[in-house]
Amino acid sequence: MTLLLDTSTFLWYVSADRRLPAATRTLIGAAEHDVWLSVVSIWEIVVKAQIDRLDLPGPAWAYASAQRERHAIAALALEEGAIAYLAKLPSFHRDPFDRMLVCQALQHDLTLVTSDAAIERYPVKTAWIV
Repeated sequence: MTLLLDTSTFLWYVSADRRLPAATRTLIGAAEHDVWLSVVSIWEIVVKAQIDRLDLPGPAWAYASAQRERHAIAALALEEGAIAYLAKLPSFHRDPFDRMLVCQALQHDLTLVTSDAAIERYPVKTAWIV
Protein backbone atom coordinates (compact mmCIF):
# COMPACT_ATOMS: atom_id res chain seq x y z
CA MET A 1 0.00 0.00 0.00
CA THR A 2 1.18 3.52 -0.72
CA LEU A 3 0.30 5.93 2.08
CA LEU A 4 0.10 9.72 2.22
CA LEU A 5 0.16 11.05 5.78
CA ASP A 6 -1.96 14.04 6.61
CA THR A 7 -0.22 16.72 8.66
CA SER A 8 -1.60 15.72 12.06
CA THR A 9 -0.90 12.05 11.43
CA PHE A 10 2.70 12.87 10.55
CA LEU A 11 3.21 15.03 13.64
CA TRP A 12 1.62 12.41 15.90
CA TYR A 13 3.69 9.64 14.30
CA VAL A 14 7.06 11.34 14.69
CA SER A 15 6.34 12.50 18.24
CA ALA A 16 4.83 9.18 19.43
CA ASP A 17 1.65 11.04 20.34
CA ARG A 18 -1.05 8.91 21.97
CA ARG A 19 -3.70 10.35 19.64
CA LEU A 20 -2.32 8.10 16.90
CA PRO A 21 -3.84 4.65 17.45
CA ALA A 22 -1.34 1.81 17.78
CA ALA A 23 -2.84 -0.01 14.79
CA THR A 24 -2.45 3.06 12.58
CA ARG A 25 1.13 3.49 13.84
CA THR A 26 1.81 -0.13 12.87
CA LEU A 27 0.29 0.43 9.41
CA ILE A 28 2.56 3.41 8.80
CA GLY A 29 5.65 1.61 10.07
CA ALA A 30 5.11 -1.60 8.11
CA ALA A 31 8.07 -2.25 5.82
CA GLU A 32 5.83 -3.28 2.91
CA HIS A 33 4.19 0.16 2.70
CA ASP A 34 5.59 3.20 0.93
CA VAL A 35 4.95 6.28 3.07
CA TRP A 36 4.85 9.83 1.76
CA LEU A 37 4.58 13.31 3.25
CA SER A 38 3.48 16.14 1.01
CA VAL A 39 5.28 19.45 0.76
CA VAL A 40 1.77 20.81 1.48
CA SER A 41 2.07 19.39 5.01
CA ILE A 42 5.49 20.97 5.47
CA TRP A 43 3.97 24.27 4.34
CA GLU A 44 1.10 23.85 6.82
CA ILE A 45 3.51 23.09 9.66
CA VAL A 46 5.55 26.21 8.92
CA VAL A 47 2.45 28.42 8.65
CA LYS A 48 0.90 27.09 11.88
CA ALA A 49 4.18 27.51 13.76
CA GLN A 50 4.48 31.11 12.52
CA ILE A 51 1.02 32.01 13.81
CA ASP A 52 1.61 30.23 17.14
CA ARG A 53 -0.88 27.42 16.51
CA LEU A 54 1.83 24.76 16.66
CA ASP A 55 4.61 24.42 19.22
CA LEU A 56 7.66 22.52 17.99
CA PRO A 57 11.04 21.80 19.61
CA GLY A 58 12.86 23.76 16.92
CA PRO A 59 12.40 25.77 13.72
CA ALA A 60 9.37 24.37 11.88
CA TRP A 61 10.87 23.61 8.49
CA ALA A 62 14.04 22.08 9.92
CA TYR A 63 12.06 19.99 12.43
CA ALA A 64 9.58 18.65 9.88
CA SER A 65 12.24 17.91 7.29
CA ALA A 66 14.53 16.18 9.78
CA GLN A 67 11.68 14.08 11.20
CA ARG A 68 10.53 13.09 7.71
CA GLU A 69 14.04 11.90 6.88
CA ARG A 70 14.59 10.26 10.28
CA HIS A 71 11.46 8.15 9.81
CA ALA A 72 12.28 7.30 6.18
CA ILE A 73 9.18 9.05 4.85
CA ALA A 74 9.43 10.13 1.21
CA ALA A 75 8.76 13.72 0.13
CA LEU A 76 5.87 14.33 -2.27
CA ALA A 77 6.11 17.50 -4.37
CA LEU A 78 3.00 19.45 -5.35
CA GLU A 79 2.53 19.16 -9.09
CA GLU A 80 0.34 21.27 -11.32
CA GLY A 81 -1.73 18.19 -12.21
CA ALA A 82 -3.02 17.96 -8.64
CA ILE A 83 -4.62 21.39 -9.00
CA ALA A 84 -6.94 20.02 -11.71
CA TYR A 85 -8.62 17.87 -9.07
CA LEU A 86 -9.27 20.90 -6.88
CA ALA A 87 -11.85 22.36 -9.27
CA LYS A 88 -13.77 19.08 -9.16
CA LEU A 89 -13.87 18.70 -5.36
CA PRO A 90 -17.14 19.40 -3.56
CA SER A 91 -16.83 21.79 -0.61
CA PHE A 92 -16.99 19.17 2.14
CA HIS A 93 -13.84 20.51 3.74
CA ARG A 94 -12.79 24.15 4.12
CA ASP A 95 -9.13 23.61 5.04
CA PRO A 96 -7.08 24.34 1.89
CA PHE A 97 -4.17 22.18 3.07
CA ASP A 98 -6.40 19.14 3.54
CA ARG A 99 -8.11 19.75 0.20
CA MET A 100 -4.71 19.74 -1.55
CA LEU A 101 -3.75 16.50 0.21
CA VAL A 102 -6.97 14.96 -1.14
CA CYS A 103 -6.03 16.18 -4.63
CA GLN A 104 -2.57 14.68 -4.37
CA ALA A 105 -3.95 11.38 -3.10
CA LEU A 106 -6.34 11.27 -6.05
CA GLN A 107 -3.65 12.23 -8.57
CA HIS A 108 -1.19 9.59 -7.37
CA ASP A 109 -3.71 6.93 -6.23
CA LEU A 110 -2.50 7.11 -2.63
CA THR A 111 -4.26 6.10 0.57
CA LEU A 112 -4.59 9.17 2.79
CA VAL A 113 -3.94 8.34 6.45
CA THR A 114 -6.20 10.69 8.39
CA SER A 115 -8.60 10.83 11.31
CA ASP A 116 -10.52 13.67 9.66
CA ALA A 117 -14.08 12.47 8.99
CA ALA A 118 -14.72 15.29 6.50
CA ILE A 119 -12.01 13.91 4.22
CA GLU A 120 -13.75 10.54 4.14
CA ARG A 121 -16.61 12.19 2.24
CA TYR A 122 -14.34 12.66 -0.78
CA PRO A 123 -13.77 9.89 -3.36
CA VAL A 124 -10.34 9.15 -1.95
CA LYS A 125 -8.96 6.06 -0.24
CA THR A 126 -8.38 6.66 3.46
CA ALA A 127 -6.99 4.64 6.33
CA TRP A 128 -7.36 5.04 10.07
CA ILE A 129 -7.27 1.94 12.24
CA VAL A 130 -8.39 2.28 15.83
